[in-house]
Amino acid sequence: MTFSQITYEEDGPIGTITLNRPDHGNMFTETMCHEIRDCIEGIRRETRTRVIVLTGAGEKFFCIGGQKDGMEKTRLYAGTLPTLEMYEAIDKLQKPVIASVNGYAVGGGNVLQMVCDVTIAKQSAMFRQVGPMMGSFDAGYGTWYLEDLVGKKRAKEIWYANPKISAEEARVMGLINRIAPDDELAAKTRDFALEIADRGAFALASIKGAFNARHGGVGGLSRVTHDLLLSQYLGTEESKEMKASFNDRRKPDPSKFGQ
Repeated sequence: MTFSQITYEEDGPIGTITLNRPDHGNMFTETMCHEIRDCIEGIRRETRTRVIVLTGAGEKFFCIGGQKDGMEKTRLYAGTLPTLEMYEAIDKLQKPVIASVNGYAVGGGNVLQMVCDVTIAKQSAMFRQVGPMMGSFDAGYGTWYLEDLVGKKRAKEIWYANPKISAEEARVMGLINRIAPDDELAAKTRDFALEIADRGAFALASIKGAFNARHGGVGGLSRVTHDLLLSQYLGTEESKEMKASFNDRRKPDPSKFGQ
């Protein structure tokens, strides 16, 4: 897959998406949001990879939010950054997604790492929500997921007071999972990814689906029942017998049920 604002590469069971606008803080644009969505859709359709890593290019920025340059100046959808499509693609992908935070994760960039399943960050990484300081806010994923991770009171403080949060503070409060020395982030991320990749792919997909069912409404529930359970039912003897009896215009054989 070839893109203009991200890169994608595979290393055995690991697929790595890199936000590739280091001179602009790896800020996501309309194009980048769509490229991440499209890349993940391609990943969904293959079985080569079992874990996906999301990181930023360069040594300073993971992602410091979004940029609307070039978009229509309208309050309608054409003037809205398609961040939800990007977040939803990560959420719905049946493979675990690791955020490898290589620098500042600010605003929408912090929300982006929160949406990922787990996060490892380098020691000098910094996390922050700045919306209310800059005439903006994220009252969807950015509040819901943050509350789930750090609790309601702390999440409100982060959104209301906009403190800078070090990697160690983020780990202690549950905002991220692991920390790596700055010069070992790539290696430690790979170790983390391989650790997860050794687990059962179907089991991991089922677990992720169960987590999503909690807050995904009918879409989250369908992710479990349709993508996981239904895909298994179609291969059972019961399913085969029901299809055969329908095609043969006969009553089904109940001895096939439960097999």
